[in-house]
Amino acid sequence: MSDQVALKRSLSLAATSFYGIGTIVGAGIYALIGKVADETGLSLPYAFLLAGIIAAFTALSYAELSSRYPQSAGSATYIYQAWNRRWFAQLVGVLVAITGIVSAATIANGFVGYLELFIQVPEYLAITLLVVLLTLIALWGINESALTVTLITLVEVGGLLFVIFVSREAPPVQEWQRVFAVPEMTAWPGLLVGSFLAFYAFIGFEDMVNIAEEVKNPRRTLPWAILIAIGVSTLLYILVAAIAVRTIPIHALAQSGAPLAAMVSNAGYSTQFIGVISMFAVVNGALVQIIMASRLLYGMANKGMAPTVFARVNALTQTPVASTLLVAGCILVFALWLPLTVLAKITAFIMLVIFSLVNLCLVVIKLRRQPVKVGVTRYPLWCPAVGFLLCTALITFQLLA
Repeated sequence: MSDQVALKRSLSLAATSFYGIGTIVGAGIYALIGKVADETGLSLPYAFLLAGIIAAFTALSYAELSSRYPQSAGSATYIYQAWNRRWFAQLVGVLVAITGIVSAATIANGFVGYLELFIQVPEYLAITLLVVLLTLIALWGINESALTVTLITLVEVGGLLFVIFVSREAPPVQEWQRVFAVPEMTAWPGLLVGSFLAFYAFIGFEDMVNIAEEVKNPRRTLPWAILIAIGVSTLLYILVAAIAVRTIPIHALAQSGAPLAAMVSNAGYSTQFIGVISMFAVVNGALVQIIMASRLLYGMANKGMAPTVFARVNALTQTPVASTLLVAGCILVFALWLPLTVLAKITAFIMLVIFSLVNLCLVVIKLRRQPVKVGVTRYPLWCPAVGFLLCTALITFQLLA
């Protein structure tokens, strides 16, 4: 082990984009769409649209900040640059790491529902084996991890396209006019609660900034990759949500432990194929969270915000071993302890707080009007301002609901 070994800078725009799509798509749509439907009813597509809009404004803030400060510590670095308070940056960094851990635990729980389509295995055993396998992949190397993420992302996006394709001929339970009708005022409380839960399905784009030191030309590559990932994911979510509402009764969708498999079965096709793809998708999201949280701890340790042991990089694999093992251990504890919906709500709430702070910190940085390096991607001041207002509004509603 050596403190002087650096992370390997090798990720292209395509690899970074797939990394982002993989962590976004692999979590929410495969595991939570039924839970969101339980809150929103026929307004399910609008819940994902609203959550996507909120996520998009924050994604623009992350895109600019990642171009200004392309470093592994991500959100912690941005907070420090805005307010120059080490304790504040450390707190945000710890919260981001916790959300990565809780998110991966959520995904591991979702994995069990799809595994049961094929084989009955004790839940604790399935979760433990999954976390161990993903930890070994994360320790293997960033190229190998990124290749795994890319391949599985192709599979899971193909799975969503398959669900959309086969469901087009399924017997409808709702007309398109009702599916896309503007929600009435009485539906908005449930829509907002559902959007809060659906927002979890978009969490992932912020993870991309934590691999900045492993990306080629991060000032240009990261902003584009973030926007590509959020755009593709939003479109897929809305399409799947609309078809789900059209073809499956809301109560059946809400009660399903494997909602996409239920959609395929309802269309008259075997669930085996989508069940396999769903497991891969869920696994992919957990792998990305392990990578994200471990790189965040690495970046914080490099800046003196975390114990130096987490800054050590293995000379052979060029991966941070200590931080990866700590993250994996915490994921296992959370996955075996808390149920799926509770984990998702905890993650979404903490991330909304962090997103609010990140949007606000970009406003502060922009108002200083300091010289910006050549090649830095920039957006109008109103983008982070709107992002801050949207995130705080969603937090307020959730606290009052």
